[in-house]
Amino acid sequence: MNQNFSTHFLEEIREKLSNINGDSFDIVSFNQVVDGNQSINQKDIAKYLYSDLVILHSKTMLSQFLTVCHDHGWVILPIGNGTKIHWGKLPSHYDIMVSTRKINSIIDHAVEDLTVTVESGMKIKDLQSFLALKGQFLPIDPFFPESATIGGIVATANTGSWRQRYGGVRDLILGISFLRGDGKEAKAGGRVVKNVAGYDLMKLFTGSYGNLGIITDVTFRTFPLPENSLTLVITGNQESIYQLQKTVSSSSLTPTAADLLSSSLIKSFQLGEGLGLIFRFQGITESVKQQTSQIQTWSKELNLSILTYQNQSETTLWQNLPQKTYLTDFDNPITCKVGILPSEAVNLMSAFDGYGVINISSGIGNLSLKKGIKIHQINNLRQFCENRGGFLTILDAPISIKTQIEPWGYVGNSLQMMKNIKQKFDPKNIFCHRL
Repeated sequence: MNQNFSTHFLEEIREKLSNINGDSFDIVSFNQVVDGNQSINQKDIAKYLYSDLVILHSKTMLSQFLTVCHDHGWVILPIGNGTKIHWGKLPSHYDIMVSTRKINSIIDHAVEDLTVTVESGMKIKDLQSFLALKGQFLPIDPFFPESATIGGIVATANTGSWRQRYGGVRDLILGISFLRGDGKEAKAGGRVVKNVAGYDLMKLFTGSYGNLGIITDVTFRTFPLPENSLTLVITGNQESIYQLQKTVSSSSLTPTAADLLSSSLIKSFQLGEGLGLIFRFQGITESVKQQTSQIQTWSKELNLSILTYQNQSETTLWQNLPQKTYLTDFDNPITCKVGILPSEAVNLMSAFDGYGVINISSGIGNLSLKKGIKIHQINNLRQFCENRGGFLTILDAPISIKTQIEPWGYVGNSLQMMKNIKQKFDPKNIFCHRL
């Protein structure tokens, strides 16, 4: 990290920006942006991050500022609200943070075409509220839903249980605009569902963690709000849970969420004993009724326990599940994103002691490990995933952990490939290197 950061440098930035437009930016304390992020505040992360950042008020001003940074060789760290700035490998060797949180407007909403184009600084919470007024929603359910921005969600590819029915973040993007290190704008895709131009570029920026450019606006496909919703939580022994998982995965049922839950998480919610499966069905009332009835029949045949959630109890459950999984009631937990062959997910859940949620179709999910876990135990979990066609990435952990184990868990030639891609997009390394 740049040790020459000083008040003098801040004043130099302020002067350069004022020469462009003195009313179109703020320089504030980083703490003002992340006050609500318990994960940062409770760990030793904040001291590794600068205390000030530049907030631009428009895409035009951001473009001009990037041009200034490019001309002076200033390295910047892009953020939205900073909710996931500490995920993965910690940022280092940058000169200033830049936030898009005030570039947050709805650009276009084609109601009948079920598409919406929004600036990257808008909070997902505000976008969902806007869409709900039109009877629609965006099926992305990230961590920190009250403060996470669209740009940050795309940059970290962060979504949750809706992945079962609607896919990941990249599957919902129709178009994207971003600013390069020299301040020039580039675009890919469009605002219609059938437009596939720039398909690879949109996927490239999803999960890029700000390494390639600053996302400025995104076009998503949206969906009608469901008529009805019902959730089932099934618990029991490992073998029966695995049998139900296989049965549902090979059936014609279409749950909007279908996750495997660890025994510790089940116990924490007082949902029963053993491992668990959670299924959510949303849509036409008759369809929801028929599909949940089928799940109940299969579960009874396997002697599994069944709990049903609807209306407010269901809403509360789905609000609390990611909150518990991420923040947990552990002391300084280690949070990981994992991927594994779906057929091996049950075995993974039985191999660790913590809170876990894994999608039964994709094998992607999150694990929260207790603070006392040893480095070799984390390495063993990572090896377990890699040996079964997957990965383990450390999102959130104390500094002491991230200095002993490589957070991303790159294998093969993937790291060099990503460095080559970054060099093509950002040859002057204007954006903070997090590889």
